[in-house]
Amino acid sequence: MISTSQRSSQLQPAVQEPSIPLINPRMLRFKHIVIALLLSVVFFLLFCFIALHAYIAWVLTNPTVAPLYSNPMQAKGMAYEEVSFPAKDGSRMVQGWYIPADQSRKTIIFSHGYGANREESWIPMYDLAHYAHSLNFNVVMFDYGFASQNSKAVATGGKAESQQLLGAIQLAKQRGSSEIIVWGFSMGAGTALQAGLQTKDVDAMILDSTFLLEPDTLYHNIHNQIDLPRHPSLEILELLFPVLNGTSLHQIPYQEVKKENYPFPIMFASVWIVKNGLHELIFREHPREYLRRGSTFLSSVQELENKKTIANAK
Repeated sequence: MISTSQRSSQLQPAVQEPSIPLINPRMLRFKHIVIALLLSVVFFLLFCFIALHAYIAWVLTNPTVAPLYSNPMQAKGMAYEEVSFPAKDGSRMVQGWYIPADQSRKTIIFSHGYGANREESWIPMYDLAHYAHSLNFNVVMFDYGFASQNSKAVATGGKAESQQLLGAIQLAKQRGSSEIIVWGFSMGAGTALQAGLQTKDVDAMILDSTFLLEPDTLYHNIHNQIDLPRHPSLEILELLFPVLNGTSLHQIPYQEVKKENYPFPIMFASVWIVKNGLHELIFREHPREYLRRGSTFLSSVQELENKKTIANAK
């Protein structure tokens, strides 16, 4: 005879424990490998992106500059002196040429552009030096540190270069000049404006194809060569520049330059806008008009200096 409890246990189905699905170790390992590969690709692309910007920053701070091929005597029959003078802040010695004019107290200092030296053949600089000398100006031609023939330095967008230009201005003063004109080209013109914030010894400037290094112009020039996004490219470059040349973009006084009311006359490229004119090639393309305008400007500066002299004598 079967008891009631035994019969109930036989009639009720057995309760099954819920099954726990087992993870295939091979599938788990595969997922880990895929994630690791994806992360590796992301980090590799990020590294390449930053490395590209590091290369761009290095190229910009270390421009390739041709050696000197001639000198004022060989090029234009102008007697000259080899000169070496300190940058105003004493950071380095600067090499150049001093071309004296007969008993002249007027000097034109040429401020060459980025990636060039004192010859800057595409302008061409010797022709302008000969022109200035024919107007009885002493002439100073020199190399910025990034164009030095024997002690090359990095380019700093005008921060260090402005000190070197101020050294050239001091040289002209030491040689007896009472009238000093700075004639700048491209970044050399932007450097002249930076130097103009720090001196009262400049009487006038002629600025051709002025280039002032600021975020907008930096990105514009890079974008012309390679299609990079504005952000974060600018931020990355701003972090890299101080490492490579010790200069942050914020140390270049581009805002002050644009706001400054300079106390001397300036002949800007904006005063004479040449349709379809190429950067730094205005003189080569329009030599007669270029010299005519330059001569008129220099004559007006001379008249202003004569008036100052008469006023001071009274």
